[in-house]
Order: sequence, then C-alpha cells, then structure tokens
Amino acid sequence: MAPVIGTTAACRAMGLGRATFYRQQRPLLRKPAQPRPKPPRALTAAEQADVLQLLHEARFVDQSPAEVYAKLLDEGTYLCSLRTMYRLLAEHGEVRERRNLLRHPHYAKPELLARQPNELWSWDITKLLGPQKWTYFYLYVLLDVYSRYVVGWLLAERESATLAERLLEDAYSKQGVQPGQLTVHADHGAPMVSKPVAQLLADLGVTKTHSRPHVSNDNPYSEAQFKTLKYQPTFPKRSGCLEDALAFCRRFFPWYNDDHYHTGLGLLTPASVHHGTADEVLRLRHQVLLAAYDKHPERFLDGPPERLSLPAAVWINPPAKEAVESNCPDDLSQTP
Repeated sequence: MAPVIGTTAACRAMGLGRATFYRQQRPLLRKPAQPRPKPPRALTAAEQADVLQLLHEARFVDQSPAEVYAKLLDEGTYLCSLRTMYRLLAEHGEVRERRNLLRHPHYAKPELLARQPNELWSWDITKLLGPQKWTYFYLYVLLDVYSRYVVGWLLAERESATLAERLLEDAYSKQGVQPGQLTVHADHGAPMVSKPVAQLLADLGVTKTHSRPHVSNDNPYSEAQFKTLKYQPTFPKRSGCLEDALAFCRRFFPWYNDDHYHTGLGLLTPASVHHGTADEVLRLRHQVLLAAYDKHPERFLDGPPERLSLPAAVWINPPAKEAVESNCPDDLSQTP
C-alpha cells in the first residue's frame, strides 16, 4: 500500500505508527554484521589460561583483582591489565557481589475476573482514628467486586487473624457460597497471609490471591470503597470510643449497599446488582428516557437513547486485549 498511497496514509490505515514501520524495516536495510577482528594486542588463549590459573591460586582466591594486580607488580610480574583480569573473570561467571544481599522474588500481576456476584471478593483493613493520638480502630471490609456490595464488615481494636477468620466464615455462610465458586483477593497484610485464614479458605473450597507488595492498584475496589467511606460528610475525624465508630459504620454500610448510586455501576446501587434487580431498574429507566425522547426529540442529539446493560465482566488487572474490549460503549463503566 505504501508505494500507492504513501507511507503515512498506509500506516494510518493499518493503525501502525510510522516510527514502528521504519524500525521494523531497518534490519532489512542493514548489512550483515561482520565479525569483529581480534586486535593484535589481545592475549592468546594460553595467556588467558595462565591469568585465570594465577587468579585461582590459594593465595589470591579471596583477594580482589586489584589486590592481585598490585601484589604481582610488587613481585616484578605483569601479565595483563587490571581491566583484563575483570573481563576474564566475568566471561567465566566469577564476578559477583560477595555480600549476602536480599533478592526479591518475582511477583506475578494478579489477573482476576468476575462475571457475576459472589465470584470474586476483595477485602482489606483500614484504620479509623481513635480518641487520642496513635490510637486506632480497625475496620475490616469484605467487598464483592462485581456488584461492589459489602458482604461483610467488622470493627475492632486490633488486627487479628482470628477476627478475619470469623468475618470470612460468616460472610461465606450468609451468601450461600458453594465450594469452588469463590476467589478472595487481598493484599499482604498480616491477617491476610496468616495460616488460620489460609486454612479456613482451603477448608471452604475458596481460592485466595494476593496483591503484589506495595502495589495498591492490585486491590482497587477495596481502596475505592475506603475513599467513599472517608469522604462522607458525616465521617468523623476522630471517634471518641469504639461505640461511636460502630454507630457511624452501622449507618454508612446500609446506605452504601442500598441507597448509594455507584458511578462504577452506571448509577445503580450495589444491592440491586448483587440481588439481581438491576435489569428491571435499567428497563424502567429506559422507558423514562424514551418517554422524554418522544416529547422532546430535539434534546437528544445522538438520537433515541439506547438501553444500558450490566457489564459482562469486571476485572482486576485485565489483560491487554480485555482492557481494549471492556471499553464497549454499550456497557456500564467498570471503573472502581
């Protein structure tokens, strides 16, 4: 196409950047790389073997190449430069950090999918300020990712694996979850990775996953729910006691589940999505919009309003292909 309509137009039609096109053509235009000639001053294979043998001697095995180089000069011997010693050792894999440094393992990015309620839960713990400085109450919140419905919460004076175990078990029972149905996602907090919680989830047939350390984006729905909690006009800056904090939570969570029109759900409430009444709500809203269109069609610039539908899938860290497909205009927003 490029010879006919030009490179720029061809790249635009194919959705390809011009820089990418030229970069892919560059190897074809290059001449094959010629083998680099060996300089006449290079050490022969025998000389390299002599240098390595000397470096492996018992008197030099625990010394750095710089010390070996200096010691040989004091003895009236010069075999090669200091840089050549390092290069020979590196070629044989004998140059490394001698200190016992911490090596962090590779953590894979969690890619989790929910297509219906009670398929993927996310949970976390946030702190609420207590009556004095350095005093906190700990709020455990268990959230259904697909519907954003809070399936369980607990307020306590400490972080505890026992309390987390009780919360998970109660929510599992109340929601009627079957073995093999549910995945529970959390970060690397102490209660989340504790053995009691892991053993409980294994006994219930629940799959557990964890965020990467220090990556809050791996648990976005719980983080967004905490932001909604703490940006409430009635959210107390400090709670005088545990009972005061409990009173606020007992008002907040029924409102959040039943009365809060969630922007990530197309202004549906979490309860309507979680309990399966969202389609009826969307149908009634569509009828209202159609009636308004029949009355004043000139006010709808894009023509008759289309009926919205629930998203087919909600992701934590969608794959690249799914991230593109999830931007369908007919689906409700899937952002937390």
